[in-house]
Amino acid sequence: MLTVRYFAGARAAANGTSSETVEAATLDDLTRVLSERHGERLSMVMKAASFLVDGLTCHDRAARLPAGATIDVLPPFAGG
Repeated sequence: MLTVRYFAGARAAANGTSSETVEAATLDDLTRVLSERHGERLSMVMKAASFLVDGLTCHDRAARLPAGATIDVLPPFAGG
């Protein structure tokens, strides 16, 4: 199981959920599972989000996720 933590707009898109556990092998799988669970709003955020896997940036959405990993979902940030 993976622990997924949502921040800022990702938390809002996940209906206010701050964290949850999920089974997924890759970030692509994770996006699919969470989009099915929370709907189109989170799906849109996940497509543009950055991800930290156990605190390290992960750009490869097809990379295998380690069992028990913590995944941080960071939506695009705006501002100046």
